[in-house]
Amino acid sequence: MTTPVARPRVRTDQTRRPAAGNRVGGTTGTTVPRPRPTTGPRTVVVPSRTGGGRPPTRTVQPGSRGRMAFLTALIIVTLAVFGGRLVYVQGLRGAAIAEEARNARLTSVELLGGRGEITDAKGSPLATSVERYEISVNQRLVASFKGSDNPPVPPGAAGVAAILAPLLDMNAAELGGALVGDRQFVYIRKGVLPEVAREVRKLGLSGVNVDRVTERVYPNANLAGNVIGFVNSNGVGLAGLEASLDDRLTGTAGSETYERGRKGQAIPGGYSEDTPATEGDSVQLTLLSDVQWKAQSALDAQVAATGSSSGSLIVMDTRTGEIYALADSGSVDPNHPGEAAGSLSSAVSDVFEPGSTGKVITMAAILDNKIADPLSQWEVPYTYSPDGKETFKDSHEHDVQRLTTTGVLAESSNTGTVMIGQHLPVQTRYDYLAKFGFGALTGIEMSGESKGILHPVDSWQRRDKFAVLFGQAVSVTALQATQVFATIANGGVRVQPHIVKGWTSPDGTYTPAPAAAATPVVSPETAKTVLTMMQSVVDDGTGSNAAIPGYQVAGKTGTAQNWVGGVQGITSSFIGVAPADDPRIAVAVILHNPKTSVYGGTVAAPVFSDVAGYTLSELGVAPSGTTGTLFPTTW
Repeated sequence: MTTPVARPRVRTDQTRRPAAGNRVGGTTGTTVPRPRPTTGPRTVVVPSRTGGGRPPTRTVQPGSRGRMAFLTALIIVTLAVFGGRLVYVQGLRGAAIAEEARNARLTSVELLGGRGEITDAKGSPLATSVERYEISVNQRLVASFKGSDNPPVPPGAAGVAAILAPLLDMNAAELGGALVGDRQFVYIRKGVLPEVAREVRKLGLSGVNVDRVTERVYPNANLAGNVIGFVNSNGVGLAGLEASLDDRLTGTAGSETYERGRKGQAIPGGYSEDTPATEGDSVQLTLLSDVQWKAQSALDAQVAATGSSSGSLIVMDTRTGEIYALADSGSVDPNHPGEAAGSLSSAVSDVFEPGSTGKVITMAAILDNKIADPLSQWEVPYTYSPDGKETFKDSHEHDVQRLTTTGVLAESSNTGTVMIGQHLPVQTRYDYLAKFGFGALTGIEMSGESKGILHPVDSWQRRDKFAVLFGQAVSVTALQATQVFATIANGGVRVQPHIVKGWTSPDGTYTPAPAAAATPVVSPETAKTVLTMMQSVVDDGTGSNAAIPGYQVAGKTGTAQNWVGGVQGITSSFIGVAPADDPRIAVAVILHNPKTSVYGGTVAAPVFSDVAGYTLSELGVAPSGTTGTLFPTTW
């Protein structure tokens, strides 16, 4: 059986004969590739994913490959730029940029250094600083307050005002008006107590700031207000000791720097750095508050009783120069300095002619130069002309009086003083005025002190060279006048008046003030004799109203013309020492333009007796126990 032989199938797509034009050398099955067209669309055979049938074709436009290459390059360049920037930012500049960002979030707050206290000699505060707070707002942030439904609180400024007003004791409508606006900082309440500030801070209201400050407080109102002075709203001393001691009382400011959030709050765990503030030193004065109170109240009462325009009163330790009281009528209340009716420190700044209290210097110069002694005898007329041109007279008419040198002082005779003092060389008269402190600052630690007026000898007019013998043609402060009597009481040694006793640093270390400077002026014998002569002024002269029961008192009355603001007036005074047998204090009472009487023995001496007696009791000074042996006043 014959087996049939199968013929192979011929696929037409594989046995297609080339076109005649593609044949080479007549050889069958060999083809030459066609050249690709240089322009126009090109057909690309895409293999079929299914296997059968004719492969699909895709048309590729001319230039597509160039665009693809460009886009690829652009993407690569962009990624390279961003990558490079990322490396620059995070690798090279990362730390610096992070620091810049942090610095943008930082805020600094100044921490005020506490101001030192001012106390009296026993440590009682006269000026102190207390903790207070200031409430301020950022009006922009207040507007974002959302309010609440339970309890119902409106949004924005109205809601914040409704919450804050009761705490700050303010009218809600008025407070709301202050909260509306575009300002980033507005004060709404100052001087807020700590307990109120704590309640406000607990609320956490957006845009409401609570800042701690210190406020100067003067617990005794106008007591020594003329001495202490006051500070401005920034805590800088403007007058009195607050000004003159400002550098040392003022603390050193510190600062706190921290990162803050969008609403100004400190970021927990964020950067924080602070420089602590340092408190200022505290000063202890020589003033005794009780004596200062007595001096102030007695002076104010007498100014009112006599119709005086003003007055001053000083109590001074004759041995140390310490000021126990320095009072001026109409003293300032430093808590409300704008309401003050009086001036500051007029006892050290205002000048006047001392009048007959200046005769004490003349008597000291006469005795020191041995021109006369306490018992020298003089026939004293009502009027007297030492050079035949200038005539002087006493305060009241009288016949010729037979007075001793002591009697001339006790009776406060102008003519008698000129009769004796004319024997002093003119330059010597000037020298003794200067040695007792006229024409120079005392050096007390207070601002605004005047050195008074003491013209040089070559500028004295013809009358001046005699007028200076009884306290005219020269001007002094109340403190300078007091210093004369303290010098006589201290054995002829002038001790610089001072009001600062010592300082206490913030760590509690106390440093006493340096000892006051001492300057000999007259001999001890002269000082003792003049002091005894001044006792006759009180016991048998014009100053009898200055007597203090149980104590020996020495002093001198004074009445002189003054010119204030171009208007002529009268200054009446009494300055004395007690106890005269063992001096402890010098007290000066000065009244300007009294209406009830012009005589110091009438209007000023009683105040001396009251205040000096009180001070001796406060100091625990025992009464004299005996009366002094005095010089006769007549012959």
